[in-house]
Amino acid sequence: MTAASPPAAPRRLLVRGVNWLGDAVMTTPALLRLREAMPATHIALLSPAKIAELWRGHLAVDEVLAVPPGTGLWSVGAHLRAGRFDAALVLPNSQRSALETWLARIPRRIGYARPWRNWLLTDAVPERPGRVKMHKRSNAEIRQLLAAPPVAAQPPPSSAHQIYEYLHLVELLGARPDPLLPRLEVSAAEVTRTAAKFGLTPDAVWLGLNPGAEYGPAKRWPQEFFIETAAAVQARTGCRCVIFGGQGDTELAAVITRGLCAAAPGHPPPVNLAGQTTLRELSAALRTCRVLLTNDTGPMHMAAALGVPVVVPFGSTSSELTGPGLPGGREHRFLRVNAPCSPCFRRECPVDFRCLKGLSPERVIPAVLEIMAARNAG
Repeated sequence: MTAASPPAAPRRLLVRGVNWLGDAVMTTPALLRLREAMPATHIALLSPAKIAELWRGHLAVDEVLAVPPGTGLWSVGAHLRAGRFDAALVLPNSQRSALETWLARIPRRIGYARPWRNWLLTDAVPERPGRVKMHKRSNAEIRQLLAAPPVAAQPPPSSAHQIYEYLHLVELLGARPDPLLPRLEVSAAEVTRTAAKFGLTPDAVWLGLNPGAEYGPAKRWPQEFFIETAAAVQARTGCRCVIFGGQGDTELAAVITRGLCAAAPGHPPPVNLAGQTTLRELSAALRTCRVLLTNDTGPMHMAAALGVPVVVPFGSTSSELTGPGLPGGREHRFLRVNAPCSPCFRRECPVDFRCLKGLSPERVIPAVLEIMAARNAG
């Protein structure tokens, strides 16, 4: 008796993409493995409109279907039905994402098993061995950890990283599960055009600063630390600074701009791009940087996937679970202090914010200088 043959590669595959910028970047290794396994398959990516431009020109996808905010389930389902897809890979764990593919009547629907949506999937994949859940700690847990004697915490294994969640799913479609570097695409023409638009002169060495974090203040290294670090690096290297951020970061970016002008009066003022760039322009502007000093945010993942090293103060989140690049990679610098309550995965710190306030510029400045020196030598 012979074993059953694996299903043939679909002619048209829909990938229901994730909803957040950083998560989207972490799906790129899985999508690249899909492309490697299915060179002849038409791969369409369903993406929220706010991050759809991230995928322009990406090697892994043939088509991007952007969903504007507020679009109803029936409208999405009808639009997908017209695409006549043979299979769907549902990357988010939500019920809605599975329901969209069910309403589209796609014959094969693959995603992780969850009790409230298993009936919507033809292939409900059990939880991956080695998965580590990101547990949001309660106030009581945090107080207990702070009151207990210090204990050396064991970091999660590299196999716990989020990119393996997506790689495990694509293995069901015949793709290899071993990791690749997350990768984004931006053309030289886009970089040149964006640099000219915003005055990012190619003869300068640019230090990128990304001081915001959409998730909440618990991810944000103090603004005065960004200013002190950038001023010190400018004094040592003669670099220039460019500040990144979204619409919600304009006030913070203005404070850092003023602070840096006061702290480094002999240097040109920083270029403040907060709230001014499209997603494509953000990609291109990041590409001009020698290094990016950043909180744990979507632009952090973007920069790393564009080949720009990042220096990241980690506090409420875990670099082992959701850090940029490949787990164990040496091109980036992830810094943290030994706070017993970290990572808590909270939006706001319920105690004294020791995880990031305790990470002084004196520890971060050498990390930025080290990467700059290495890139100069390279």
